[in-house]
Amino acid sequence: MSSQLLAIHPEEEKKAIVDFLKATFKKQQITKAVIGISGGIDSATSFALLKETLKPEDIHVVHMYYLESKFEIMEQFIKNATIPDENIHHISIKQPVDAMIELQNIEPTDENKIRIGNIAARMRMIILFDLAKKHKALVCGTENKSENLLGYFTRFGDQASDIEPIEHLYKTQIIQLAKHLGLPEDVITQAPSAGLWKGQTDEGQFGFTYEEADIVLYLFLEKNVSIGEIEKRGHLHAKKIIEWREKNLFKHNTPYTITKKN
Repeated sequence: MSSQLLAIHPEEEKKAIVDFLKATFKKQQITKAVIGISGGIDSATSFALLKETLKPEDIHVVHMYYLESKFEIMEQFIKNATIPDENIHHISIKQPVDAMIELQNIEPTDENKIRIGNIAARMRMIILFDLAKKHKALVCGTENKSENLLGYFTRFGDQASDIEPIEHLYKTQIIQLAKHLGLPEDVITQAPSAGLWKGQTDEGQFGFTYEEADIVLYLFLEKNVSIGEIEKRGHLHAKKIIEWREKNLFKHNTPYTITKKN
């Protein structure tokens, strides 16, 4: 049932996104892009769409890792896209992140995992935007609709970008698109993770899966189905999913400003 509700037409979706990307780059009079590649499905899908839009020599791929590099998962796919070697950047962010941890006197405890993870996410964006300035490029984001609605992002970190090709698609819809685009199976099937600490996974933090979250968010937000009714349809984590969203809504409302009346 959920797969039918969130089914897409991958080829039509691909064309719509590529048209959007082409129009945006043309309007901004910019021909280059910088994209962070984690080894996960979202950045891989965003890259696959970007390579349909720009010349290979105009795409800069940046793999930034704190714990361990997972670039080998995407390496062959990127090479097949004929991205020049000088446009592929491998950057360990461990040194600058650890320097910030020391500067702020942060103890590496479980209690501070999120704080340290936020530093890592923001450090990645410093690097991406600096490279974009250097190469006169746009930063291509990799956020999906599920993450956005759940508030599962770091403000001014992984949420920051100039252009977002897949933010309108739920995670399960991105899986459909990724298969159509011919992404490596290892990329499609690996557990989603921000790589913020050892063993960290998105769904492990949530306590529910993206598959369930997507259908609950869709029914609740787009079809106005009540939480009680959604639970009756077998989605027992509905309340937890919506509560997760609501506790993070503040991320969409900042910065708070004074609104003057005319």
